[in-house]
Amino acid sequence: MPQHQREKLVAKLQQNAHESASFDEALALDVFRYQAENNALYARFLALLRRNPATIDRLDQIPFLPISFFKSHRVQTGEWSETTTFTSSGTTGQTPSQHLVRDLALYTNNCVRGFAPLYGPPENWLVLALLPAYLERTGSSLVVMADDFIRRSRYPESGFFLNNLADLADVLTQRAPGTPVLLLGVSFALLDFAEQFPMNLSGVTIMETGGMKGRRKEITRTELHEILTKAFGVEAIHSEYGMTELFSQGYARGGSVFTPSATMRVVTTEINDPFCWAKPGKPGQVNIVDLANVDTCSFIATEDLGRSWPDGTFEILGRMDTAEMRGCNLMVE
Repeated sequence: MPQHQREKLVAKLQQNAHESASFDEALALDVFRYQAENNALYARFLALLRRNPATIDRLDQIPFLPISFFKSHRVQTGEWSETTTFTSSGTTGQTPSQHLVRDLALYTNNCVRGFAPLYGPPENWLVLALLPAYLERTGSSLVVMADDFIRRSRYPESGFFLNNLADLADVLTQRAPGTPVLLLGVSFALLDFAEQFPMNLSGVTIMETGGMKGRRKEITRTELHEILTKAFGVEAIHSEYGMTELFSQGYARGGSVFTPSATMRVVTTEINDPFCWAKPGKPGQVNIVDLANVDTCSFIATEDLGRSWPDGTFEILGRMDTAEMRGCNLMVE
């Protein structure tokens, strides 16, 4: 029965991807009921909160599982063995998050469905990935996404660039006029490239994925974008918002406002009350519904601070002060 339920949910997810660009709240409730019944960890979490799944019929009634459980527990819906595991980088001494992956194609196909409505198919792009910190370890979901985009690309020059910035500069310099180029990079590597090879990249889509990974001093997104736009002569820097614990992403095409994929809904809750939704535009804790997380948990309370808006867009303002967050007894079990 659980397998049949999953197949129906995945089929509906894929059908919606072809027919609609909007988030499906009815499907979200179906996914919630499936996970409340078949995810032992999430069921225990709901029980400790004294939330009866049978009485929940609105999205704003669904509790979000703290993202820290991906560090301490197996987050899994149904009985299956993982084909791979996504892991977070973290810093020295930190416990990395682990996201068990049942079907890698579900992830990569969903990445394409999130990217294509805003940018077109990856096949049409010359994809240049500057992701050294991620390539130097295993288990990066971002590397998997970039690798899939590179494989789909019709341009043979597409590829990864570890620390060979001169080769990247050559590809960009020698590109044919009018070639649609996506330069996807982690923040510190893009800054290194900007310092060593400033050049006119007008027409190139430069997309930062955030993160200094301890390589450089942390700066604000605004400061980062100002440096990169000046060094490369572009009007705006694009941003990607994703994380190890998600199968869906959001994109900002310049500025700070992200548009989520159709399988993703971002809402904010009051900082001191994780069960009360914050008013639109008011800073709060970022909570994510990721329908593509059908095999793990689709309802995640992140540790980010942000704002959400009625049209589905959102902003990320920084990290939460975890001392202010309110958990439940399961956190210490």
